[in-house]
Amino acid sequence: MPGKPRRSFPLVRRAGSILLWGAIAALGALGFATLALSRGESVNAAWLLIAAVCTYVVGYRFYSKFIAERVFALDDRRATPAERLSNGRDYVPTNKWVLYGHHFAAIAGPGPLVGPVLAAQFGFLPGTLWLVIGVVVGGAVQDLTILCCSLRRDGKSLGQMAKEEINATAGVTAMLAVLFIMIILLAVVALIVVNALKASPWGLFTIACTIPIAVLMGWWMRTWRPGKVGEASLAGAALLLLALLGGGYVAGHPALAAAFTHSGPALAAMIIGYGFVASVLPVWMLLTPRDYLSTFLKISTVLILAVAILLLLPPLKMPALTPFATRGEGPVLAGKLFPFAFITIACGAISGFHSLIASGTTPKMLAKERDARLIGYGGMLMESFVGVMAMIAACTLDPGVYFAMNTTPAALAQASHVLGTAGFVVTPDAMRQLAQAMGEQTLIARTGGAPSLAVGMAHIFAGVTSVLGGKTLTALWYHFAIMFEALFILTTIDAGTRVGRFMLQEILGHVWPRFGATSWYPSVIVASGAIVAGWGYFLYQGVVDPLGGINSLWPLFGIANQLLAAVALCVATTILIKMGKARFAWVTVTPLAWLVAVTMTAGWQLVFSPNATLGLLARAAAVDPADPSAAQRIFNYRLDVVVALLFMTVVVMLLAVSIREWWLVLSKRKPAVVHETPFVESAYAGN
Repeated sequence: MPGKPRRSFPLVRRAGSILLWGAIAALGALGFATLALSRGESVNAAWLLIAAVCTYVVGYRFYSKFIAERVFALDDRRATPAERLSNGRDYVPTNKWVLYGHHFAAIAGPGPLVGPVLAAQFGFLPGTLWLVIGVVVGGAVQDLTILCCSLRRDGKSLGQMAKEEINATAGVTAMLAVLFIMIILLAVVALIVVNALKASPWGLFTIACTIPIAVLMGWWMRTWRPGKVGEASLAGAALLLLALLGGGYVAGHPALAAAFTHSGPALAAMIIGYGFVASVLPVWMLLTPRDYLSTFLKISTVLILAVAILLLLPPLKMPALTPFATRGEGPVLAGKLFPFAFITIACGAISGFHSLIASGTTPKMLAKERDARLIGYGGMLMESFVGVMAMIAACTLDPGVYFAMNTTPAALAQASHVLGTAGFVVTPDAMRQLAQAMGEQTLIARTGGAPSLAVGMAHIFAGVTSVLGGKTLTALWYHFAIMFEALFILTTIDAGTRVGRFMLQEILGHVWPRFGATSWYPSVIVASGAIVAGWGYFLYQGVVDPLGGINSLWPLFGIANQLLAAVALCVATTILIKMGKARFAWVTVTPLAWLVAVTMTAGWQLVFSPNATLGLLARAAAVDPADPSAAQRIFNYRLDVVVALLFMTVVVMLLAVSIREWWLVLSKRKPAVVHETPFVESAYAGN
C-alpha cells in the first residue's frame, strides 16, 4: 500500500551474523583443540593456519572495533595531522591501502621470520599460541593505541609523548632507551643476514643485485619516468628474477663463486658499509624503492605460501612440545619455555619497535582517523600471519635437519643425548644431499634461523611445482626464500639506521642546536657513523662468537624489544587515564603486566643464571684463559650484562614514574591535563 514502510528483517540479519561469527569462532577453536590435543600422532599444518586466521578475523571484527570506537572514539569528522599540517613532505594525506603497505614494510623486519623458527625448538604449540593470542590482545593493541595517541598529538614521537604526558625525566629516559634498543636490534638483524649469506655465492650475488635494482627504480620513478610506478614495478620484478637466475650461474662458475664466497667478518664489514651509505643517501634513491619492492614481495610470497600449505596439507614433523621446553638446555637457544619463548618470538606477537613507526611516519600520513584501525591493528595481524607461516615452514622440516642447521657443532654435541632419545637425528650424508639440492656448499650450523626457514619454504614451494621438479628448481626456491628474507631484513637495517640517526641528532641537538638540523650534512655523516659503529660493534661480536652469536644476542634483542613495548604501553595507559578512560585501562595494562613479568624474569636469568650456556656472567667465567680471544670475549659478555641491566633499570624507573602519575591523577591529587590537539572539522568528512 502507498505510504507503507518497507519491511526489514533486522532480527534475521542479526541472527545470520551471530551464526556466521559463531561458526568462525568454532572453527578456530577446533583448530586449536586439534593442535593442543595431539599426542604423538601427525598433525596437519592446515589446522595451525585455520586456527590463526579465524582468531585474526574475530579479533579484528570485535576487539579492534571496541578499541577504535569505545576507547578512542575515532571520528572521520576530525581532521588528522596529515590534513591540518599538510606540507607535501612529511605530512601527506595518503590512501589507506597505500599507507597500509608503507606501514607494513616499516614494521615487518626479521622478527616474524626468525623468532618463530628459533622458538620451534620448544615445539610448534607454545610459539603458535603466543603468536596468535599475543598479537590479538597485545601486539596489535599496542600498535593501534600508540597510533591513536600520536594521531591526536600532531604525530608526536613516543619520547615526546612520554615527556608531555608523564614528565620530562620519563621523556629523556624513553628517548635514550629507544636509541640503545635500536642499536641492539640493528646488530641482531644484520647478524641474521651474515649467517644466511656465509658460504653462499648464489645468495650473496642475488642480494647484492637488489641494491642497484632499487636505485634504478628510484631514478625511474623520480627522474626518468616520474609517476610511472607500474613500469618501475614490472622492471624491478623482472630484474629480481634475472638476479635470482644469475645467482645459480655464479654459484656454478668456479671463479665467480670464489669471488662471491666470503667469511662472516668480511660480510659484516659489507653490511656495516651498506648501512652507512643507505643512511646518508636521499630517501628516494634507495629507501623508498626498496620499501616498495620489499612490500610487494613480502605480502605476495606469504599469501602464496599459505595457499601452497592448503593445497599440500603438509604434516608438522616437530612435536607440540619438545624435551627442551622444560629442560632449559636447548641447543638453539638456552633457557626454558617460560620466559624465553615469549622473548624469542617478539615481532610476530608484540614488538616495541612498532611503537616507533606508529608514532613516527604513519600518523603523519593518515587521511582519516578511522583508517587507524586497519593500519595499526590490521598491519600487526599481517605480521603475525607472517610469523605463523615461518613456524609452519620450520616445523614441517625433519627435526634432525632443523637442529643440525640451527646449532653449532659444540652445542649439538652437548645436546646429542637428548636429541637421540627424542629421535631428532640426521646423518651427515642426508645433510650433504640436502645442501646439494639447495645449491649450497653446506647447511650444517647455519645458525640464525633464516637458512632453515628458507629450506622449509623451498620444500613447500617445490612440492607445489613438483611436476617441473629437479634439483635446480628446489635450489631456485631456496635462494628465492633467502632473497625474500634478506629484503625483509635489509629494509630494517637501512630504515633503522636512518631512524637512529634522527634520534641521535635530536638528542645531541639539545646540546648543540646546529647538530639537530637533520638536513645539515656534517651532522648527517657524524650521526650515521656513530649509529653504524654502535650496531657494527655488536654485529662483529656476534660473528666471532664461537656459539654462533645468535645464542646470546637474540635473547638480548628480545628483552630489549619487549621492554620498549612496555615503555609504549606505559605511555598509552597514562594517556587513557588522563582522557578519563580509566575504566578501559585494562586494555593496555593487561599486556603491560605480562611483558614486565616475562622480560624481567628473562633478563635476570640471562645475566645471573649459573648455567654457562645461558647466563652471561657464567659464560664470562667459563672462558678458557688459554684462548687468544679470551680477554675480548670476557669483555663482550660483561658489556652485554651492562646493556641488559641498563635496559631493565630504565624500564623499572619509567614504570615507577608512570604508576605514580596514574595514582596522582586517579586520586585527584593532580589535574588530568591531556596534551591533545583541539578538534578541527575535516574537509574529508563527507567523502
